[in-house]
Amino acid sequence: MAPEESAEAESLLPSFERRFLAARTLRSFPWQSLEEKLRDSSGPELLLNILQKTVKHPLCVKHPPSVKYARCFLSELIRKHEAVHTEPLDELYEALAEVLMAEEPTQCHRSYLLPSGDSVTLSESTAIISHGTTGLVTWDAALYLAEWAIENPAAFAHRTVLELGSGAGLTGLAICKTCCPSTYVFSDCHSCVLEQLRGNILLNGLSLEPDTTAPERHPGHNAHDAESPRVTVAQLDWDVVTAPELATFRPDVIIAADVLYCPETVVSLVRVLQRLSACLKDQQAPDAYIAFTVRSPETCWLFTSELAVLPAAVHGEALF
Repeated sequence: MAPEESAEAESLLPSFERRFLAARTLRSFPWQSLEEKLRDSSGPELLLNILQKTVKHPLCVKHPPSVKYARCFLSELIRKHEAVHTEPLDELYEALAEVLMAEEPTQCHRSYLLPSGDSVTLSESTAIISHGTTGLVTWDAALYLAEWAIENPAAFAHRTVLELGSGAGLTGLAICKTCCPSTYVFSDCHSCVLEQLRGNILLNGLSLEPDTTAPERHPGHNAHDAESPRVTVAQLDWDVVTAPELATFRPDVIIAADVLYCPETVVSLVRVLQRLSACLKDQQAPDAYIAFTVRSPETCWLFTSELAVLPAAVHGEALF
């Protein structure tokens, strides 16, 4: 293989690695580019390298994705190989056999590689809806907000961040690992989401403060470790939380991802921001970054309209 062809083949590896570890949809993989590379004599070697970067990756071995996902991925990889090579590749079939013998648990893992070389690994439900909530899996807006935060670390550095509807925890964990906040408050209202969220925080090596509803800021905390934010988890029901409770958070930044899926949640979120603005008093106005997938034009219009008339005490920005 010519040097330039070898370089092109090698460039496929990180694409497969990142997508597989994060359990992205199979159609997002660069299959067409792979097919073109498999037609030369080094095709089997490329497949073995892809196998090591995906199913056999240390992160995947320690924190595996869903059995169904791994099975579908390996089946597609084998189909691509069989389309251009007559000799079977034993390692691919052995890997598939291992997956076929495994039982599908109710929890699986996704791992997101960060530009710093670190990673965020999440335990998630294998079902989109589980225990009556969709908060046990990661949604696209959380990934988008995490990527935006990594590109804009100054928005969070040395500040107190309150996340509303943290879900599985991807956005917050990415911010804690890359943006140097002084304090980060994860929050949600569902008990199962909160339990999984605490587990994911610990899974990623962060220390967790005692559970609390509304933590107060402790000056001088983390003096022993300036690079590690103070991390807490709060049970926060938007419909019943009071202005005094919100005041104890004293956030510099408020974020939320994929919490706007119907008009009712829009109204609830705006009320939280209004209550917060009402109790800020002498505190500098916080910034608010809300990322969401536009599933309904009406819901999107309602939120952007409400955002435009929020009190000046909250600086809001919607990230679509």
